[in-house]
Amino acid sequence: MDSVTQAFVAHRNLLFTVAYEMLGSAADAEDILQETWLRWVGVDPGIVRDERAYLVRITTRQALSHLRVLGRRKESYVGPWLPEPLLTAPDVAEDVELADSVSMAMLLVLETLAPTERAVFVLREVFDLGYDEIAGAVDKSPAAVRQIAHRARAHVAARRPREVASAAETRRTVEAFRRAVETGDLQCLLDILAPDVVLLTDGGGLVRAALAPVVGAGQVARVLGGIAATMSMQPAQVNGDPALIVRLDGEIDTVLTLRVDDGLVTGLYAVRNPEKLSHLARETALRR
Repeated sequence: MDSVTQAFVAHRNLLFTVAYEMLGSAADAEDILQETWLRWVGVDPGIVRDERAYLVRITTRQALSHLRVLGRRKESYVGPWLPEPLLTAPDVAEDVELADSVSMAMLLVLETLAPTERAVFVLREVFDLGYDEIAGAVDKSPAAVRQIAHRARAHVAARRPREVASAAETRRTVEAFRRAVETGDLQCLLDILAPDVVLLTDGGGLVRAALAPVVGAGQVARVLGGIAATMSMQPAQVNGDPALIVRLDGEIDTVLTLRVDDGLVTGLYAVRNPEKLSHLARETALRR
């Protein structure tokens, strides 16, 4: 490979992760990588001092432009919109900060940020880029980027989980949840669910799904009650966290991820939109 191609390949997983964290969509992140490549091959290598920073800047600019289009698309989305789930390798879970940043709970928090705030937060807090580098990516001054980063950190801190549950605790809770659902043990399920648990189901108007959040342990337990009779639940690593892949007649029907706080399930995210299940056939490599 020539040096231009080598640089892109070397940083491809990082660039995909940047785009995915900004967009919450693997399909759109892949499109951003294509756009980044087309622009990268047209750059004069002589002006590039830091290949990684330059490629991240191209990716960020493309993702920012796409994020505004995606925002308009979400306005007409049928029912709750959830990020596209990714089957991730064990090494993602070992990087606690990376796993937290791509978790369903965190990606939904990032959805509440303005596009530039999201880009600044991701580049600074997840990828540890300097303010000068970020300024070049978002077309702001370093001083403005500092202010945006401060505002975004405060916004995220007020909405993120109080503390990130350990992988072991989450795994135990997910396994207890699976047993309760598969055996139809309603009391055991209620013991695992927080009183104010929220279930979000994303069908995208293509399959059956609740069009509004389901709130409360009793309501959520009733919705989950019909799963065991017709479906099987397979443990998996999704977005860096233990999760469940629900199959119907051997085919993936739903990806179910759980938010765990103090040993209780406080959030359930069920992605059923078939257009969002294509990245579960193989592991996706994420990098910082």
